[in-house]
Amino acid sequence: MLNINKTVEDGAAVFTLEGRLDTVTSPDLEAEIKEVLPDLKEITIDLENLDYISSAGLRVLLSTQKVMNRQGSMTISHVNDTIMEIFEVTGFSEILTIE
Repeated sequence: MLNINKTVEDGAAVFTLEGRLDTVTSPDLEAEIKEVLPDLKEITIDLENLDYISSAGLRVLLSTQKVMNRQGSMTISHVNDTIMEIFEVTGFSEILTIE
């Protein structure tokens, strides 16, 4: 299960995720992002309460990063040790801007 809290204001969006970002839930996040993506200059994805991320979840982050490279910036915030280890093993720590 994944809870997505979205705040959009003045071309900036913050997505706060809680739970598991996996094959079942990643389409939900992708739909939420795509809904506002064309109008964004800045996106922050807060992973403080994310317990797990699968390759499907990584794909959503990567595709969002590619779009934001052209139209603004994307930041991943509050990454816990478990998720950071996955980012490091997969090389995503080199691709994503992590605070």
